[in-house]
Amino acid sequence: MLEIRVRWVLLVVVGVANAVGSLVVLLFATFVVPDPPLDDRDHAHLVNAAAFFGYPVVAVPVALLLGLRLWRPVVRLVRDGGTPDRGQRRAVLLGPLRLTLLVGALWTVGALGWAVLDLVLFTGRLAVKTGLTCLLGAATTCTIVYLLSERLLRPAAALVLAAERPRAVRLPGVTTRVMLAWTLGTAIPVSGLICVAVAALAAPDINVTQLAVTILGVGGAALAAGGCVTYMATRAIADPIRAVRTGMARVERGDLDTEVDVYDTSEVGQLQAGFNHMVAGLRDHERLRDLFGRHVGEEVADLALEHGDITLGGETREVAVLFVDLTGSTRLADTRSPDEVVGLLNRFFGVVVSVVARHGGWINKFEGDAALAIFGAPTRLEDSAGAALGAARELALRLRAEVPTLDAGIGVSAGPVVAGYIGAEERFEYTVIGDPVNEAARLCDLAKGEDARVLASAAVLELAHLCESGRWELGRSETLRGRSRPTRLGTPLMSWSRRAAVPAPAPSLEAAPEAGPAKRAERRVSLPRALRRSRKVLIGALLLARSAKESRPEDDAADGGA
Repeated sequence: MLEIRVRWVLLVVVGVANAVGSLVVLLFATFVVPDPPLDDRDHAHLVNAAAFFGYPVVAVPVALLLGLRLWRPVVRLVRDGGTPDRGQRRAVLLGPLRLTLLVGALWTVGALGWAVLDLVLFTGRLAVKTGLTCLLGAATTCTIVYLLSERLLRPAAALVLAAERPRAVRLPGVTTRVMLAWTLGTAIPVSGLICVAVAALAAPDINVTQLAVTILGVGGAALAAGGCVTYMATRAIADPIRAVRTGMARVERGDLDTEVDVYDTSEVGQLQAGFNHMVAGLRDHERLRDLFGRHVGEEVADLALEHGDITLGGETREVAVLFVDLTGSTRLADTRSPDEVVGLLNRFFGVVVSVVARHGGWINKFEGDAALAIFGAPTRLEDSAGAALGAARELALRLRAEVPTLDAGIGVSAGPVVAGYIGAEERFEYTVIGDPVNEAARLCDLAKGEDARVLASAAVLELAHLCESGRWELGRSETLRGRSRPTRLGTPLMSWSRRAAVPAPAPSLEAAPEAGPAKRAERRVSLPRALRRSRKVLIGALLLARSAKESRPEDDAADGGA
């Protein structure tokens, strides 16, 4: 379709434009501009009619041959495709201008020849009349040829400019187009009126009726031509701007794959190309932001992008820490191929990332076959300890269900840490430094020997909301490796580890579900107001109530069935 459009654009545009221009000349020469005094008016009209209708017989074939020669690279480009060469680019971009100059040259030759013919055979005043009307027709034809050919060649120009951004090509820009429309719609008709007025002053034999007809004809032509040409010129400017506005609306809605066709080398073409360049930059920025977020976590990426300037150091934050580490990773690497090990690790970390994100945590780093998750930094959580405990319980269940070939220990701790950027000015990372990180790592090592594979410190249970801490029990105290004081160990209740499905993220105390087991325990155990102030006493009471429930025969039978 594009080849057909380009192949026939020459014939259609040139034919329509020349027909309009010839009609303008005929109407003005016959009805609008009065004839000067002539000895044989009929003979003069016959000679001028023969010249008027005879010249196109010679000019049209010449225009077609030269136009097809100019159009040959354009047709070859749209037919064969590929990357346009320099000749094809210039043929497309300069095609409307070259075609306009060709048509204008033929009209100028015709106007000069007609004026010389009238000057030799008749009078100078008749030569001036025919020459001016021909130039008026030439201006009309050239304007229509340029505006129509430029509009019809936009798809071909888009092919050329898609491979190369528009540069400073000497083509009519916005100002030239507007001035061209003004010339045809205003300057030429007004100049015609001035010439008629001068002729009326110089030749008193022109009657009032003929003068009025001339003024009305020129004025009407000015209104009609000015309106049409101004509309075409403004559309040539408004269409690219409208396309850019539509693209901006799509980008505002989040569609960064938006592009507009660049089919102009003027200021509006620069605007189109600039818009595409801007959107490409936004796509690169979004891709880098996505990659940055995948590497360091979305929370850290958003924090860095929000603050802009990053300074080394940090601030003290209350966080909960979850550390998960595989058991027997050395044997795993020895008995399986590297590809199998990588596949298993990806499945393992996939579960870890999913569970931690579901509970509002952030993966601080992957350490070979281990992962460190932080709850409460860089984004603050209302119940970071409860979120870490809930993530630990869910992670233990899902790892057994989804990656049964791997075994891992999980440790949970909480307390004050320093969260911030650690490193050097050239290379740094956002991390947390503090005793809870070390304690979680030691609890993880110790949990590898426990049945539930999950251990938490008493500090986490004390900080967590009741709806989550009630699902844990405190056990023995043990001095962890590298520490001077013993740590009270907490494990999930056996009823939860055996019967619970994948738990939901631990809600806050205000949003705790009414039907949860912790709530049922609260309803069964009525505590004095003074005892409710102590979290440790309350947790102990809940554990006693749950132990009483588990000792019932029907519960034991249910457990055995499960």
